[in-house]
Amino acid sequence: MSESEKSESAASRKLALHYMETLTEVARESFLILDAKLKVISVNPIFYQNFQVSPKETESKFIYELGNSQWNIPELKNLLEKILPEKKVVKNFEVKHVFETIGERTMLLNASQIDSAQLIILAIEDITERKQLEKKLADYTTGLEIKIAERTKELDRRIKELEILNNSMVGRELKMVGLKKEIKDLETSAKKNDVPENGQ
Repeated sequence: MSESEKSESAASRKLALHYMETLTEVARESFLILDAKLKVISVNPIFYQNFQVSPKETESKFIYELGNSQWNIPELKNLLEKILPEKKVVKNFEVKHVFETIGERTMLLNASQIDSAQLIILAIEDITERKQLEKKLADYTTGLEIKIAERTKELDRRIKELEILNNSMVGRELKMVGLKKEIKDLETSAKKNDVPENGQ
């Protein structure tokens, strides 16, 4: 590569970096801009806020060294070193990790490799609260299904008891009707068989 091409490439990279930094400054997600060797070039303010780190311990560091090597996450390595070089763009890559300072976090990663500028842009959306809400909702739904199943079982049991009671009562009613008929028949028969006292 000639000096003029190197200079043009450097100018192109500088311009791309400027645009990226401008865009990430106003973004709601955490953003990291990395070079081709995975060294941090730039980070937006939200990243510092969300992950409670300072520029001094972040900029010009390899991504895996961040936060006392807390970012040395196997899934992240797989994304940056295997998936991204092949696909160039990766969307909604979910990673769960426990950080020393902020605890367990579930993150949704979106990454883009810009070969022309030798840069990687990595967006990190913290979806921990959403996942917790989803879990609570799933647990609540499961609990509700269990309660409904228990109530249905109890209702079935009571219906069976009522059926038994009803059958028993119907049986008794039929017996009573039968006994009344027998008594009536006996009375009728007795009247027919009655002999008058005067012997007539």
